[in-house]
Amino acid sequence: MLLVGKKHQDERGIITYNNDFDASQIKRMYTIENHSTDFIRGWQGHKVEQRWFACMKGSFDISVIVVDNFTNPSKDLIIQKYLLTDDILTYLHIPSGCITAIQAKEEGSKLLVLADYGLGEIDDEYRYSLDYFN
Repeated sequence: MLLVGKKHQDERGIITYNNDFDASQIKRMYTIENHSTDFIRGWQGHKVEQRWFACMKGSFDISVIVVDNFTNPSKDLIIQKYLLTDDILTYLHIPSGCITAIQAKEEGSKLLVLADYGLGEIDDEYRYSLDYFN
């Protein structure tokens, strides 16, 4: 799921980049800034839509679950955890069929979100309470 970025620094400054990321599927982009580091945004996700996350400022813990049944998901599904930081331009690909929970680890953190469907193009948003999964 991770497309690890790189960083180059010289006397002119710093460039972070990710030459492995293919943006040809992207139709929409936005940013997320949680109101506090205690807040966890989730669980929510999509059966069809894909997302890509990249940390623009600070750092984020991203928890990901591959859902077995969107109507009645099992409560004991495996939770994969990722840490995204702003030091290199790493993208976390969230394929279709997954949900996420997002927590900023530093005040003022900003997360870039890219999606492969336009807003309102499909009805594909699923949400579950934070305590639903074990």
